[in-house]
Amino acid sequence: MFESGKSGNPGGRPKTKPFKDALMIEALSAERGEECLAPKGSLRWNARQLLMQGDVPSIRELADRLDGKVPQGVVGGGEDDDPINVIQRIILVAPGHDDSKD
Repeated sequence: MFESGKSGNPGGRPKTKPFKDALMIEALSAERGEECLAPKGSLRWNARQLLMQGDVPSIRELADRLDGKVPQGVVGGGEDDDPINVIQRIILVAPGHDDSKD
């Protein structure tokens, strides 16, 4: 039953990155000269195929779709600029006040 004030998912979203993990396992395995032991069509098998082909755009696309894109910071025009600040100004005007005389 739902309790007011308590999260239904206190641990938050899982922090796993399955494609990244598959890439790391297969990259290390390939570096050691080991064959891919994962079943054909599995995530690890596909990661190995892309690594062997050197298909960086496909690797990036799959990683973005399966593991989520890397968050990007919001900054101004250049690298040395501070983050964008939003400034709001609220002006209270009394009823009947003519602000053109100020």
